[in-house]
Amino acid sequence: MSVCRKCGGLVLGLCLLVLIGPVTPGWGYDSGVTVRTVLKSTTAGNGQALEYMRTERPEVTAAVVEIAPGASTGWHLHRVPVYAYVMEGTLKVLLDGGTEITFEKGQAILEVRNTAHNGINIGKETVRLIVFYTGAVGEPLSEKVER
Repeated sequence: MSVCRKCGGLVLGLCLLVLIGPVTPGWGYDSGVTVRTVLKSTTAGNGQALEYMRTERPEVTAAVVEIAPGASTGWHLHRVPVYAYVMEGTLKVLLDGGTEITFEKGQAILEVRNTAHNGINIGKETVRLIVFYTGAVGEPLSEKVER
């Protein structure tokens, strides 16, 4: 095989990568399925290491959470791992200690555990989140915190 033919294959491969984006290996789906990684991390927004619960009674709850313009969740915390995706709106999360993190439509949230926080809708449209709580049967998913 000539050097030009080898270079041509490399150039074609790079052009396809630019046009269609990187192929994420390891998903194991058939053709016709596209996977776009929104977020991949080992830490929550404040740098807290992610950890999974150990339980004999695992339970996953999926919910749509809506926050009206100007409204907030109130100060609360989660003792279970919680993951969310912002479907609509802009959400500012205030963390105990003064850190503020803003999330917008299309972003994923790896929520902090055992840390008080308050989510505030700072936009003009309803914030709509799809939230996955990975807890245990009979355990609260969220707890109100007095401040």
